[in-house]
Amino acid sequence: MNVALITEYDGTDFVGFQSQKNGRAVYDVLSQALSQIYKEEVHLVGCSRTDAGVHARAHVSSVNVPFFIPEDKLPIAINSFLPDDLSVRRAVYVNDDFNARFDSRGKRYIYRLYSSSYRKPLIDRYAYHTTYKLDLEKMRRAGELLRGEHDFAAFCAAGSTAATTVRTVYSVNVFEKGDLIEIEVQGNAFLYNMVRIIAGTLLEAGYGKIDPETIPQILDSGDRRCAGRTLPPRGLTLEEVYYDWEKAKV
Repeated sequence: MNVALITEYDGTDFVGFQSQKNGRAVYDVLSQALSQIYKEEVHLVGCSRTDAGVHARAHVSSVNVPFFIPEDKLPIAINSFLPDDLSVRRAVYVNDDFNARFDSRGKRYIYRLYSSSYRKPLIDRYAYHTTYKLDLEKMRRAGELLRGEHDFAAFCAAGSTAATTVRTVYSVNVFEKGDLIEIEVQGNAFLYNMVRIIAGTLLEAGYGKIDPETIPQILDSGDRRCAGRTLPPRGLTLEEVYYDWEKAKV
């Protein structure tokens, strides 16, 4: 039977979701816990690879398992084998053809940063620190001009294996919440480092280094050098993945 697992993790000490030879991956830790429960090797399909250091509040994986454990009991069972920086929030039994990667209808990310004359250790693990005062209205305007279907080649890091760089961004919002500034990006799918580059571009618009009105030209250029910097992974969290759950559930 097929089950979807909604997981939360602090990405600081992970090399990302996907199994890799160079470090500790979410895939490996989660699959090992499942193998201990089911007494056989299991194979996960993740909704997103997530880069090293990127966090997730609701990452989704699908996995075929050999026997039934009630949905409310399964997270408890798995979590008993997981470390403190990874947890299963929810389990949902889904149709046999459900695939966490290919059935996704979109994702919502938030990049968090804060502007302060000094570093704040209690939030620094999950947010990027800048000492510059930011113009939030310029950041919002830049975000507005990124909405829609575009070729986002200028917002894609080298090394991408995507067949096309055309993506649809549903919305880019900038919120001020206490000490934090949140850049929320929603879209159908994302390129390698795309959200971190969007955040870096908006940050430079907030500095006054990029004119928001030049965003269309940056998109048209297809040149990575024209967009802003790639911000560090620690500020980025995968907040939500969209599915037609009513159709997917058994």
